[in-house]
Order: sequence, then C-alpha cells, then structure tokens
Amino acid sequence: MKFKKLIRRINWYPPLLGMGIRVRKTDDDFRRFEVELRQKWYTRNLFGTHFGGSLYTMTDPFYVFILTVNLGREYIIWDQSAKIDFLKPAKGTITGIFELDEAKIDEIRASVEEVGKGAYDFATMLTDESGVDVAKVEKTVYVRRKRR
Repeated sequence: MKFKKLIRRINWYPPLLGMGIRVRKTDDDFRRFEVELRQKWYTRNLFGTHFGGSLYTMTDPFYVFILTVNLGREYIIWDQSAKIDFLKPAKGTITGIFELDEAKIDEIRASVEEVGKGAYDFATMLTDESGVDVAKVEKTVYVRRKRR
C-alpha cells in the first residue's frame, strides 16, 4: 500500500520535522507508534517549557494513521475533535505512545459496517524523561464506510 511508504517517511514531514518531533518506533502492522518531541530553542515558550502547540502536534495524525492502514481504503477517516489537558510544564524529551490493538480495530470495523459511520474516542498520556505525565490528549476520530 502506498500509504505505508508515506508513513515510513513521516519524520520528514515539515510540521513534525520543524518542531523536533519524530517517530521513534512503529510496529510492522502500524498499530503502534512511539513518538518523541525533543526540546529545541525554537520550540520553547516564554517560560522555557515546551510550546503547547508542539505537544499537540506530536499527537495529531497517529490514530488516523493506525485506522487508515488497518481498515483500508474502503473507509473515510478524519480527526473530528481533540482536547489537551496540560498537567504540568513539559521540559526535555516528551514521549507519546499511540496504539490500538487488533480487537479494537475489529470492533470499529464491525460497528461501522453495522451503522455506516461512527466517532471513536482515544486518549494518550504524554510523559517526560522521568516518566511523569505532562499532558493528556483526547482525540475523537470519525470513521465512515465509503459509498459503494
């Protein structure tokens, strides 16, 4: 699939590259992404911590990627909404893990096949180098079967 080749090059995507964000690991079936944000002088805010927009950007595409690759081209998949709660000032390297197991993907597929569309909620914690949670991100992803 052409999409898998694009994902392998995601670290070169300008919004991620420019903010010091990179995919550190992904599995072969693209159901898990480990993403990191390294603090750079140009991504700090006035207080010397990570700019909140950088924290959100590191979370933006990954649930859509997981579902797009695993559900296939017969589905339309979009981010519908997002919310980020900043729990403490973020410094250093921040990590986010985005993962959906096969059972959850099958559950979404079955639900969309039955109803035709749906919105699905996912949450991810962003952690600092010490393993302390610095932000919680909640995403709602819209999935619809393409018209046949």
